[in-house]
Amino acid sequence: MNTNSIEAISLSKQYPGFALEDVSFTLPQGCIMGFIGQNGAGKTTTIKRLLGLVQGGGEVHLLGEKEGCGLRKVKEQVGVFLEGSFFNEVIRVQDIDSILSRITPRWDKGYYSFLLDRFQIPRKKYLRELSKGMGTKLRLATILARHPKLLILDEPMSGLDPVARSQVMDLFLEFIQDGEHSVFLSTHITTDLEQAADYITFIHEGKLVFSQEKDRVLEEYGLAQGTEEALKSLGADVLIAMRKGRYHAKGLVNNRQEAARREPSLLVEPARLEDIMVMMAKEEESWLG
Repeated sequence: MNTNSIEAISLSKQYPGFALEDVSFTLPQGCIMGFIGQNGAGKTTTIKRLLGLVQGGGEVHLLGEKEGCGLRKVKEQVGVFLEGSFFNEVIRVQDIDSILSRITPRWDKGYYSFLLDRFQIPRKKYLRELSKGMGTKLRLATILARHPKLLILDEPMSGLDPVARSQVMDLFLEFIQDGEHSVFLSTHITTDLEQAADYITFIHEGKLVFSQEKDRVLEEYGLAQGTEEALKSLGADVLIAMRKGRYHAKGLVNNRQEAARREPSLLVEPARLEDIMVMMAKEEESWLG
């Protein structure tokens, strides 16, 4: 029996001036995968490729079904959050229940009401009166009230304050507790992923940097500081990015224990997910430390 919620195999997509190339990753059931990369790295293109919204190379399996006719079988079990339009802003929050209960087979009126209470969303407000954060929580409530098995979310944390983000992450953790539900979460807020994600997939300029267990990434990656010569002596198999400074240089290493062993003169410290993203994005810039 297939126990993977997502299998992405060598995904590719060509646009003028940009190419998504050979991106592969697997999200097991019962897990949260954080999907990271700077703006323009190809995250939204990857998500659209997963959902069949754009065509390209490679192969996609969602909930054990192959793209094409297979994905149509499971579309009711996939909850999707993409940037763009929602409902007409002249309707009230409470109207969404009556609308979706008529057209959504898996709609759960009771759970929708529970989520409105949990997120403290006023039922009688018009959508146009909601703040951006409140509107985001409403969208998540409408997705979860359909009882999907897989969530594919593109920047759902945008506009949420820290308290609201914590509420949403708690809900995602509850969502996967039975081991049969999964979350694929694209976000720039890496601190949330450090607390809740099981896996991290990182793409840069359309190419896969890594897709690994989060704990392994945080255990192995590091920031090394010292002379440019000492950093270069680590070798390309360990040093994956470097920024030169006026007096010394800083490097991103994929094995901090090995880096310290090879060059004891370096100061090697753990790297956070944000450090990894910044170092990859600014490798060519000078660092004035």
